[in-house]
Amino acid sequence: MKLVFLAIALAFHQASATIGWDGIQAVSVSGFQCLANNGYAFFIGRAWESVGNYDMTGIQNIKNARAAGWKYVDAYIFPCLASGCAHAANQVEATINQLKSDGAEIGMLWLDLERYAWPSNQGSNQQFILDMANQAESMGVKVGVYTNYNNWAAIVGAGWTGVSKYPLWWADYNGHQDFQGFSAFGGWKTPTIHQYSGSVKGPCDVSMDQNWHP
Repeated sequence: MKLVFLAIALAFHQASATIGWDGIQAVSVSGFQCLANNGYAFFIGRAWESVGNYDMTGIQNIKNARAAGWKYVDAYIFPCLASGCAHAANQVEATINQLKSDGAEIGMLWLDLERYAWPSNQGSNQQFILDMANQAESMGVKVGVYTNYNNWAAIVGAGWTGVSKYPLWWADYNGHQDFQGFSAFGGWKTPTIHQYSGSVKGPCDVSMDQNWHP
């Protein structure tokens, strides 16, 4: 009886889990329909690039995903960090305004926090991230954080918990569609999404990072 119950529980868990993707390749409405037919159910598109401008391909992808009937569509911002870049809050404000003006509906804006070009001053980096998150919230947009332990420790210090109230999109290319191998950091006890592989050729001839959500 216990074995039957376990089998049912495992089957339910597998059925309720969701596979999604993120990437920067242009994908048509029919491409998203093809991906849906291959089991993909959520998409996170880049809306702002590290060069300090909109990613119009990513914004169009968000619109195409919606047009294909996808219910779970988010965006991420890869902040511009050079000395000549706009203030953190202004980058988020510009991103959200562009998404709205283009009719690109998102459920959440993820802050992409990778070690690329971040200054060495962790205190300033912490404030930059807080300014981004606060701006999004002030505009009524839900916030999430994309990172992993190594990126987090380098950018803000492993022990900083300033944005732990937001969902974590955890990057670890271990190939597992689960949270296996996750160790708590930054105030997060468990992730919300696991990016488990990167830059792979997925179905429908789409280059993608693959993600799992329980």
